[in-house]
Amino acid sequence: MLILLLGLVLFLGVHSVRVFADDWRTRVIAARGPGPWKGAYTVVSLLGFALVCVGFGRARADTVALWSPPFWTHHVTGLFTLVAFVLVTAAYVPGNAIKARLKDPMILGVKTWALGHLLANGTAADVVLFGGFLAWAVLDFRAVRRRRAAGKEPPVAPAAGGGRTAIAVVVGALAWAVFGFWLHARLIGVSPF
Repeated sequence: MLILLLGLVLFLGVHSVRVFADDWRTRVIAARGPGPWKGAYTVVSLLGFALVCVGFGRARADTVALWSPPFWTHHVTGLFTLVAFVLVTAAYVPGNAIKARLKDPMILGVKTWALGHLLANGTAADVVLFGGFLAWAVLDFRAVRRRRAAGKEPPVAPAAGGGRTAIAVVVGALAWAVFGFWLHARLIGVSPF
């Protein structure tokens, strides 16, 4: 569990700089430039992600069961992750109506993914991993909204047409299907369907 916790501290910590130390981040980038900042951010993120993957794999093997979720929660999680994949895809498709309406679909996708997985999994490792991501997403969402209200976030582009929204939905749903029906079992070791 220690490796998982260290990975979460690194990964979510570096992703929380704008939540807790936005002014410091701005000063560092101004002093050293965006390149070194992005390089350090990337290295710490990748290291944290690797530790999360290794740590969760190990923690899952000998973790404590906190509750036994009913079987139907697995179906709900499937729907939650479908929505999460569409939301995350919408964050990267410019000019789609989902992003124009919700403004922060990436963070909302992480919230949806984490909540769905908390519903269907009841071990201590699951609570640490998915609860950690859910807590981070709640704090980050609030911080982004505050920065946007203060004019410190760029405005979100308006929707440019239904085709871009359709692309976000179709690509997100296809990615969900590939991951859920094929990659999840191979990479995570659990078949969700």
